[in-house]
Amino acid sequence: MRIDKLLANTGYGSRKEVKKLLKNGSVTVEGKAVKDPKTQVNPEQQSVYVHGEEVFYREFIYLMMNKPGNVISATEDLHEKTVIDLLHPDDAFISPFPVGRLDKDTEGLLLLTNDGKLAHQLLSPKKDVPKTYFAIIKGQVTEDDKQAFEKGVILDDGYETKPGFLEILKAGERSDIELTITEGKFHQVKRMFEAVGKKVIYLKRISMGPLQLDEALSLGEYRELTEEEVSQLQNTAIK
Repeated sequence: MRIDKLLANTGYGSRKEVKKLLKNGSVTVEGKAVKDPKTQVNPEQQSVYVHGEEVFYREFIYLMMNKPGNVISATEDLHEKTVIDLLHPDDAFISPFPVGRLDKDTEGLLLLTNDGKLAHQLLSPKKDVPKTYFAIIKGQVTEDDKQAFEKGVILDDGYETKPGFLEILKAGERSDIELTITEGKFHQVKRMFEAVGKKVIYLKRISMGPLQLDEALSLGEYRELTEEEVSQLQNTAIK
């Protein structure tokens, strides 16, 4: 990688500003000053310093967020607050994006990364990556609903869903449930319950593939995935 691209990609300024740093002798590679912006470096094997500060380069970033309501799953929007707006500038700089979408009022697990290949594989309909949601339902959820979801229900546009696996945690005028689906149609969980005459009044995603929501994360908080979590996602994606 060219030294000017490395420094620009790690937040040391525009290409023009980086050239000034190089020209001033502020950049060293393996202890030697480098002034040519075309100099090739291997950031994983060579030590690079700017003003005596070591440069740490990472190609990909993987973040788990506990998405709050009233925030949209997008990289930018002229009118609404996005999940990217919740990131620290150092993390937002690497240009992560949400893997899939959660509705504006839906909370819970959201994966953000700049690894386009992994994101594409996790979202591929061919992979059938399971996603589990906790929901509060207006109305009593029954065993009949459970059986209907296992067969697949017809949505309002005529689409028949793949089987969904419903667990009834509490049944009553308000029912608590967990639902696992392998699709991500627009408002799918809400529309599935509408198909059986009920209404979702609270929705939270608690898992995606092997990734479980870290309950230590408050709404709006996020953390980097561990190496083990990244490896599990990658193994899921290649199956």
